This record gives sequence, structure tokens and C-alpha cells, in this order.
Amino acid sequence: MAEILAEERPVVPVPLDHRNEFELLAATILSAQCTDKMVNTVTPALFARYPTPTELAMADITEVEEIIRPTGFFHSKAKSLIGMAAAIEERFGGDMPTTMDDLVTLPGVGRKTASVLLGHWFDEPAIAVDTHVLRLARRLGLTDSDDPVRVEADLKEVWPRDMWADTGLRLIMHGREVCPARRPRCDECALRNACVSRGAF
Repeated sequence: MAEILAEERPVVPVPLDHRNEFELLAATILSAQCTDKMVNTVTPALFARYPTPTELAMADITEVEEIIRPTGFFHSKAKSLIGMAAAIEERFGGDMPTTMDDLVTLPGVGRKTASVLLGHWFDEPAIAVDTHVLRLARRLGLTDSDDPVRVEADLKEVWPRDMWADTGLRLIMHGREVCPARRPRCDECALRNACVSRGAF
């Protein structure tokens, strides 16, 4: 399946606009319960005002909230962003941590967010399991679990290690464009011959 998705989508750029690892991490935190398009409309102002963890760690939370308000849940997201930046400054000397164990200690950063950074900035084998990946992994018969950690482990068993990050992103795009939660377009699906759920909708 990984190879089929790669043939269908050879190039899979991260849809969140960013210029460095700090911006990618911040944008991924903002993307929770929000579209990538909306995140990309607010991050230019956010990064212009706070270009590094140093500036963001010292930010007035009300100013951050006002900038990111359109992304939703802006109170908790602003707290996470400032906390994340402060932790990078205080515990990692201003350098972005580069391991899963360290990244998930940052406020607002879970395995999914850490996997985005690891897989798409640091080029480390990682799979970001979001709601699309959870749904499609079950539909395709790649897992029988609803637990993101278990699903991540199951996918790592069936996908080539050097394709983990890109295949995860390809599956997200596939879930958005071809196989949404309601009314999946099975006749247009490149994975239809391998899908155990074909015809069930």
C-alpha cells in the first residue's frame, strides 16, 4: 500500500508553511482541530512577532491569543506555544530537541506532533497518526485498534521504514481527498483492490 500511495502522490510537501523546525513545531501545535489553510493565515504574523523560542517564551499571552484566535482553542494553544518555547530555552539551551522522548516533554507536544517534526524536518523514521490515519488504517485492515500508539506500531510493521513519514502524510492527504469519514469515493481510490472495507459504505 505504501508503494501504491507513493506512485499516486510522489511528492508530499508538508501543508503547513514553515522555514525552520521551530516554525514547523509551532504550526503543528496550532493545527489541532483546525485546517492547515487557517493555520497558514495566522503563522506569518505570529512568526514575524516571535521569530524564535526566545521571543515567544517572553510573550504576553494575550497578544499571542489575539494572533492565533482564528485557529480555535486559542487560550490553550497560546499557553502551549509559550510553554513550549520556554521549555526549549530553559531545558534545551534554546536548541530544538531531536528525539521523541524529549519532544513529548514540551507543552502541547504529543506523539503525533513530535512525529511530524521528526519525520519531516529531522528526516527520522516516524509516523504521525492523526484522525485520518486512524480511520484509514482500520478501513484498510492494517490495524484493529483505536489507540494511536498501537496503530503507529502496527503501521510500522507493514510499511517500509524509509517510507514511514511520507506514507503517513500521503494517507492523511488520501483521507482528506478520496476517503473521508462519510461517502468515501471508492471508485476513485488507488487502494480499492487492497481495501477490506470496499463497498461497505
